[in-house]
Amino acid sequence: MAHCITTAIICSVRAHGEHGAVVRALTPEHGLLAGYVRGGRSRALRPVLMPGNRVQAEYRARTAEQLASLSVELSHSIAPLLREPLPVAAIEWLCGLTAIALPEGSTYPPLWQAMGAVLDAIEAAPAARGWAVALVRYELLLLGQLGFGLDLSGCVATGAGPEALTYVSPRTGAGVGAEGAKGYETRLLPLPAFLRDGVMEAEWSEILAGLALTRHFLESFVLIDRRTEVIAGRDRLTDRLKRAVA
Repeated sequence: MAHCITTAIICSVRAHGEHGAVVRALTPEHGLLAGYVRGGRSRALRPVLMPGNRVQAEYRARTAEQLASLSVELSHSIAPLLREPLPVAAIEWLCGLTAIALPEGSTYPPLWQAMGAVLDAIEAAPAARGWAVALVRYELLLLGQLGFGLDLSGCVATGAGPEALTYVSPRTGAGVGAEGAKGYETRLLPLPAFLRDGVMEAEWSEILAGLALTRHFLESFVLIDRRTEVIAGRDRLTDRLKRAVA
């Protein structure tokens, strides 16, 4: 990629040198891309280079191995949400997970669309319940896109259909029905009904169960050595959600 102009979602910003910043952003056609923004720590660019902002990005590099130079123009800002702790925590986690989990330069069109949809839901919903289901689904989609998706096609123990599933094996990600789980319930992860049935609304108990389910597989297969680096953002989000519904 010698030259690329694209829409992008800012995922992470890291200081580089005295004034610059290395920015990782998710793009629709090139996946996660890194670029160096000259003056990225300046007063003018700090409000633009915020995780969750959507920008028009221009990448330039002489070779594929070189870190591209990046210039950005703000398309849509999340700044109006910054006074709300729950949306801030959700965006921080969503962007941090995406930046650290995805390999650079691999295209994931479903994730691009889903991430935009989650950000839209966070901005539009008056309460967290309106976007929390979308966030859980994004995490599940990310696992699947990286090759660690759950198998919810039927019960691995009895062969029953997907409508019977109530648990997931923490080791394999295979779905298990109530009959197949008898005697092993404490060793399995509860599967909330909204993930089984494909609905977009759920009770808080189900949403929190969904977050616990996806967290297990993210920690086990995606974050691994980077667990403490990024999972703190997930903990802040979960704690705030629990306080909000207590």
